[in-house]
Amino acid sequence: MASVLVVEDDQFVRSALIRQLSEASHTVRSVGTALEALREVAHFRFDVVVLDLGLPDLDGSEALKMLRGITDVPVIIATARDDEAEIVRLLHAGADDYLVKPFSVDHLSARMAAVLRRARASAGEAPPSRALRVGGLTVDPLRRQAELDGTPLDLTRREFDLLAFLAGRPGVVVPRKELLAEVWQQSYGDDQTIDVHLSWLRRKLGETAARPRYLHTLRGVGVKLEPPRQQEPEPRP
Repeated sequence: MASVLVVEDDQFVRSALIRQLSEASHTVRSVGTALEALREVAHFRFDVVVLDLGLPDLDGSEALKMLRGITDVPVIIATARDDEAEIVRLLHAGADDYLVKPFSVDHLSARMAAVLRRARASAGEAPPSRALRVGGLTVDPLRRQAELDGTPLDLTRREFDLLAFLAGRPGVVVPRKELLAEVWQQSYGDDQTIDVHLSWLRRKLGETAARPRYLHTLRGVGVKLEPPRQQEPEPRP
Protein backbone atom coordinates (compact mmCIF):
# COMPACT_ATOMS: atom_id res chain seq x y z
CA MET A 1 0.00 0.00 0.00
CA ALA A 2 1.00 3.62 -0.43
CA SER A 3 2.21 6.41 1.83
CA VAL A 4 -0.10 9.32 1.05
CA LEU A 5 0.04 13.01 1.91
CA VAL A 6 -3.40 14.64 1.78
CA VAL A 7 -3.27 18.44 1.39
CA GLU A 8 -6.80 19.68 2.06
CA ASP A 9 -8.07 22.60 4.15
CA ASP A 10 -11.71 21.48 4.35
CA GLN A 11 -11.79 19.54 7.60
CA PHE A 12 -14.81 17.44 6.61
CA VAL A 13 -13.30 16.36 3.29
CA ARG A 14 -9.92 15.86 4.90
CA SER A 15 -11.27 13.61 7.64
CA ALA A 16 -13.25 11.54 5.15
CA LEU A 17 -10.19 11.03 2.93
CA ILE A 18 -7.99 10.09 5.88
CA ARG A 19 -10.52 7.60 7.19
CA GLN A 20 -11.29 5.93 3.87
CA LEU A 21 -7.70 5.81 2.64
CA SER A 22 -6.62 4.36 5.98
CA GLU A 23 -9.37 1.73 5.72
CA ALA A 24 -7.86 0.82 2.33
CA SER A 25 -4.56 0.11 4.18
CA HIS A 26 -2.75 3.24 3.01
CA THR A 27 -0.52 5.19 5.40
CA VAL A 28 -1.89 8.72 5.51
CA ARG A 29 -0.57 12.05 6.77
CA SER A 30 -2.50 15.25 6.23
CA VAL A 31 -2.04 19.01 6.34
CA GLY A 32 -4.25 21.99 5.62
CA THR A 33 -1.85 24.50 4.05
CA ALA A 34 0.67 24.63 1.21
CA LEU A 35 3.59 25.55 3.49
CA GLU A 36 2.85 22.60 5.75
CA ALA A 37 2.79 20.36 2.68
CA LEU A 38 6.23 21.59 1.61
CA ARG A 39 7.61 20.90 5.08
CA GLU A 40 6.11 17.40 5.10
CA VAL A 41 7.57 16.53 1.70
CA ALA A 42 10.96 17.88 2.77
CA HIS A 43 11.05 15.67 5.88
CA PHE A 44 9.11 12.51 4.95
CA ARG A 45 8.99 10.18 1.97
CA PHE A 46 5.60 9.83 0.28
CA ASP A 47 4.46 7.69 -2.62
CA VAL A 48 1.79 10.15 -3.73
CA VAL A 49 0.44 13.59 -2.81
CA VAL A 50 -3.25 14.49 -3.13
CA LEU A 51 -3.27 18.27 -3.50
CA ASP A 52 -6.30 20.54 -3.16
CA LEU A 53 -6.11 23.82 -5.09
CA GLY A 54 -8.15 26.04 -2.78
CA LEU A 55 -5.68 26.35 0.07
CA PRO A 56 -5.82 29.28 2.53
CA ASP A 57 -2.18 30.39 2.33
CA LEU A 58 -1.21 29.70 -1.28
CA ASP A 59 -3.04 28.66 -4.41
CA GLY A 60 -2.54 24.96 -5.07
CA SER A 61 -1.12 25.61 -8.53
CA GLU A 62 1.68 27.66 -6.97
CA ALA A 63 2.18 24.96 -4.35
CA LEU A 64 2.51 22.43 -7.19
CA LYS A 65 5.33 24.44 -8.76
CA MET A 66 7.12 24.61 -5.42
CA LEU A 67 6.66 20.87 -4.84
CA ARG A 68 8.11 20.15 -8.26
CA GLY A 69 11.15 22.17 -7.28
CA ILE A 70 12.05 19.76 -4.49
CA THR A 71 10.54 16.37 -5.40
CA ASP A 72 9.34 14.11 -8.22
CA VAL A 73 6.67 12.50 -6.02
CA PRO A 74 3.50 11.86 -8.06
CA VAL A 75 0.89 14.58 -7.45
CA ILE A 76 -2.84 14.14 -8.01
CA ILE A 77 -4.75 17.41 -8.09
CA ALA A 78 -8.12 17.39 -6.30
CA THR A 79 -10.12 20.37 -7.49
CA ALA A 80 -13.61 21.75 -7.86
CA ARG A 81 -12.42 23.61 -10.97
CA ASP A 82 -13.37 21.86 -14.20
CA ASP A 83 -12.08 24.49 -16.60
CA GLU A 84 -10.15 22.79 -19.41
CA ALA A 85 -7.53 25.52 -19.67
CA GLU A 86 -6.86 25.26 -15.93
CA ILE A 87 -6.48 21.48 -16.14
CA VAL A 88 -4.08 21.78 -19.07
CA ARG A 89 -2.04 24.36 -17.16
CA LEU A 90 -1.80 22.06 -14.13
CA LEU A 91 -0.64 19.11 -16.23
CA HIS A 92 1.95 21.35 -17.82
CA ALA A 93 3.09 22.53 -14.38
CA GLY A 94 3.87 18.95 -13.34
CA ALA A 95 0.66 17.33 -12.08
CA ASP A 96 0.50 13.60 -12.77
CA ASP A 97 -3.29 13.42 -12.73
CA TYR A 98 -6.34 15.33 -11.59
CA LEU A 99 -9.79 14.66 -10.15
CA VAL A 100 -12.73 17.04 -10.20
CA LYS A 101 -14.71 17.20 -6.94
CA PRO A 102 -16.87 15.53 -5.84
CA PHE A 103 -15.24 12.14 -6.38
CA SER A 104 -15.38 8.78 -4.65
CA VAL A 105 -12.46 7.33 -2.74
CA ASP A 106 -12.67 4.30 -5.06
CA HIS A 107 -12.04 6.64 -7.98
CA LEU A 108 -9.15 8.30 -6.15
CA SER A 109 -7.68 4.89 -5.27
CA ALA A 110 -7.81 3.83 -8.92
CA ARG A 111 -6.02 7.02 -10.01
CA MET A 112 -3.44 6.55 -7.24
CA ALA A 113 -2.78 2.98 -8.37
CA ALA A 114 -2.26 4.23 -11.94
CA VAL A 115 0.27 6.94 -11.06
CA LEU A 116 2.11 4.58 -8.72
CA ARG A 117 2.39 1.97 -11.50
CA ARG A 118 3.85 4.65 -13.77
CA ALA A 119 6.33 5.80 -11.12
CA ARG A 120 7.45 2.26 -10.27
CA ALA A 121 7.77 1.30 -13.92
CA SER A 122 9.92 4.35 -14.60
CA ALA A 123 12.13 3.51 -11.64
CA GLY A 124 12.37 -0.21 -12.36
CA GLU A 125 12.79 -0.38 -16.12
CA ALA A 126 16.31 -0.32 -17.49
CA PRO A 127 16.37 2.29 -20.23
CA PRO A 128 18.14 1.54 -23.53
CA SER A 129 21.90 1.95 -23.23
CA ARG A 130 22.23 3.83 -26.51
CA ALA A 131 20.80 7.08 -27.76
CA LEU A 132 17.90 6.89 -30.19
CA ARG A 133 18.17 8.91 -33.41
CA VAL A 134 15.33 9.82 -35.71
CA GLY A 135 16.36 12.34 -38.34
CA GLY A 136 17.85 15.33 -36.55
CA LEU A 137 16.27 14.23 -33.26
CA THR A 138 18.42 12.48 -30.63
CA VAL A 139 16.87 10.95 -27.51
CA ASP A 140 19.09 9.54 -24.76
CA PRO A 141 16.88 7.50 -22.38
CA LEU A 142 19.77 6.80 -20.00
CA ARG A 143 20.59 10.47 -19.47
CA ARG A 144 16.98 11.53 -20.05
CA GLN A 145 18.12 14.17 -22.53
CA ALA A 146 16.83 15.05 -25.99
CA GLU A 147 18.24 17.27 -28.72
CA LEU A 148 16.90 18.56 -32.00
CA ASP A 149 19.58 19.37 -34.57
CA GLY A 150 22.11 19.64 -31.72
CA THR A 151 19.97 21.97 -29.61
CA PRO A 152 18.81 20.60 -26.20
CA LEU A 153 15.06 20.31 -25.73
CA ASP A 154 13.51 21.45 -22.45
CA LEU A 155 10.99 18.67 -21.85
CA THR A 156 8.83 17.80 -18.87
CA ARG A 157 9.09 14.29 -17.46
CA ARG A 158 5.97 13.09 -19.27
CA GLU A 159 6.91 14.81 -22.54
CA PHE A 160 10.27 13.01 -22.46
CA ASP A 161 8.65 9.64 -21.67
CA LEU A 162 6.25 10.04 -24.60
CA LEU A 163 8.99 11.15 -27.01
CA ALA A 164 11.36 8.35 -25.95
CA PHE A 165 8.63 5.70 -26.34
CA LEU A 166 7.81 6.88 -29.87
CA ALA A 167 11.50 7.31 -30.79
CA GLY A 168 12.07 3.67 -29.90
CA ARG A 169 9.50 2.73 -32.55
CA PRO A 170 10.28 5.06 -35.48
CA GLY A 171 7.78 4.88 -38.31
CA VAL A 172 5.43 2.64 -36.32
CA VAL A 173 1.88 3.82 -35.71
CA VAL A 174 1.33 3.41 -31.95
CA PRO A 175 -2.34 3.14 -30.89
CA ARG A 176 -3.52 5.59 -28.25
CA LYS A 177 -4.47 2.72 -25.94
CA GLU A 178 -0.88 1.50 -26.08
CA LEU A 179 0.42 4.99 -25.25
CA LEU A 180 -1.90 5.15 -22.24
CA ALA A 181 -0.80 1.69 -21.11
CA GLU A 182 2.95 2.07 -21.68
CA VAL A 183 3.63 5.77 -21.06
CA TRP A 184 0.90 6.60 -18.54
CA GLN A 185 0.49 3.04 -17.16
CA GLN A 186 -3.30 3.34 -17.49
CA SER A 187 -5.67 0.82 -19.00
CA TYR A 188 -8.20 3.58 -19.59
CA GLY A 189 -8.11 7.34 -19.80
CA ASP A 190 -8.98 10.51 -21.62
CA ASP A 191 -7.50 11.13 -25.08
CA GLN A 192 -7.20 14.78 -24.03
CA THR A 193 -4.16 13.90 -21.93
CA ILE A 194 -2.34 12.48 -24.95
CA ASP A 195 -3.43 15.38 -27.17
CA VAL A 196 -2.16 17.95 -24.67
CA HIS A 197 1.27 16.35 -24.41
CA LEU A 198 1.51 15.88 -28.18
CA SER A 199 0.68 19.57 -28.63
CA TRP A 200 3.46 20.58 -26.21
CA LEU A 201 5.93 18.24 -27.94
CA ARG A 202 5.05 19.61 -31.38
CA ARG A 203 5.62 23.15 -30.17
CA LYS A 204 9.08 22.23 -28.86
CA LEU A 205 9.90 20.36 -32.07
CA GLY A 206 8.97 23.45 -34.09
CA GLU A 207 5.93 21.97 -35.78
CA THR A 208 2.14 21.97 -35.63
CA ALA A 209 -0.59 19.38 -36.12
CA ALA A 210 -1.44 21.04 -39.42
CA ARG A 211 2.21 21.05 -40.57
CA PRO A 212 3.85 18.03 -38.89
CA ARG A 213 7.53 17.17 -39.33
CA TYR A 214 8.23 14.39 -36.81
CA LEU A 215 4.92 13.67 -35.06
CA HIS A 216 2.10 12.38 -37.22
CA THR A 217 -1.39 11.62 -35.94
CA LEU A 218 -3.55 9.17 -37.84
CA ARG A 219 -7.11 9.96 -36.84
CA GLY A 220 -8.77 7.01 -35.16
CA VAL A 221 -5.60 4.91 -35.34
CA GLY A 222 -2.68 6.36 -33.38
CA VAL A 223 0.55 8.35 -33.48
CA LYS A 224 3.91 7.80 -35.15
CA LEU A 225 7.28 9.52 -35.06
CA GLU A 226 9.41 9.48 -38.20
CA PRO A 227 12.13 11.60 -39.83
CA PRO A 228 10.92 14.64 -41.76
CA ARG A 229 10.37 14.02 -45.42
CA GLN A 230 12.73 15.87 -47.69
CA GLN A 231 10.95 18.56 -49.58
CA GLU A 232 10.98 18.05 -53.32
CA PRO A 233 12.53 20.92 -55.23
CA GLU A 234 10.03 23.20 -56.85
CA PRO A 235 9.90 22.83 -60.64
CA ARG A 236 11.64 25.52 -62.58
CA PRO A 237 9.38 27.87 -64.52
